[in-house]
Amino acid sequence: MLVRMPTPTPVIVNEEQESELRRIRDAATSTQREAFRARIILGLTSGKSAKQVAEELKTSMPSVSKWRLRWSREGFAGLQDAPGRGRKVRISAKASGKALAMAPTHAPHGGPWSVREMASHTGLSKSTVQRLWAAHGIQPHRVRGFKLSTDLEFEEKYWDVVGLYLHPPQNAVVLCCDEKSQCQALERSQTGLPLGQGHIRTRTHDYYRHGTVTLFAALDYLTGKVLAHTANRHRHNEWLAFLKKIDSSVAAEKEIHIICDNYSTHKHPRVKAWLSRNKRFHLHFTPTSASWLNLVERFFGEITRKVIRLGSFRSVPELVADIFRFLDRHNLKPTRYEWTANPQAVLDKINRAWEALLQEIYNPISGTSH
Repeated sequence: MLVRMPTPTPVIVNEEQESELRRIRDAATSTQREAFRARIILGLTSGKSAKQVAEELKTSMPSVSKWRLRWSREGFAGLQDAPGRGRKVRISAKASGKALAMAPTHAPHGGPWSVREMASHTGLSKSTVQRLWAAHGIQPHRVRGFKLSTDLEFEEKYWDVVGLYLHPPQNAVVLCCDEKSQCQALERSQTGLPLGQGHIRTRTHDYYRHGTVTLFAALDYLTGKVLAHTANRHRHNEWLAFLKKIDSSVAAEKEIHIICDNYSTHKHPRVKAWLSRNKRFHLHFTPTSASWLNLVERFFGEITRKVIRLGSFRSVPELVADIFRFLDRHNLKPTRYEWTANPQAVLDKINRAWEALLQEIYNPISGTSH
């Protein structure tokens, strides 16, 4: 009597699946299990028998058959581990609760807890504390700065500025203006090594000061181009000179809307008198302590990071030359900073921050949740 062996389950793989299997097999981020199972399926699709694949991968025939069957039934989902696989983690509820409850407090040395200090204090392993904190979003080592505006006209000024971003007026330019004072021309005491293969660039910690310069900038919200001016000081005289430069640079038939902060220089009597004679200028002031509303701050951050803080300058003119070299290249292919956030959602977030702050002030024992 002849016994017919069961026909092996066919392995069907389309072009897209084969490409993904190869990616899983070759990716450095894939686990050994994932790469091994992908090799089995790829081996079977290449025309090799189950026995040849088992010998090549140094595994058993039942293992090859198992993953062949799982693939034919579920595809990629069949190659994943079943839920609950592996040894169950056993953590003392008391110790884990202690690790979470004490995380916001100060460690005995007065600073924030580290995972190793908390592990030693609770009897848990460092990895366990790390997983607990990660699962609950606890990061004692991090501090994020904030400043809430106390301007009584905050909401009115907020919507005035955001309205310009969302609905720019016709036949007008919207300029985000500010001055970056105290740009220091710092010369490093020794020449550092440039960036190269196998090592990062270097610079000495000490330097010589060669003076400072103030950078006035007007970021065109619609085009991303920047009009700039430098001066040794940043009094109302220099601000007025910058306004006159803007006036001569913008086409005469266009209105000019300027977004700026509440710095006293911007409201000097001589500045107000000049503005009253130049009716096409319209100033929009950001709320106190809300410079984040002025998009020129994004540009200042970029030029500080790429030019002012990175270089070594033997004089102020050398620093100014590098600043304008960067500006010229920026204006050849400008990047527009566009307001994309939901303005009401931003306002709601600020209101929630005020509620949390007031709760912390008037009820510090209970604390707040973030």
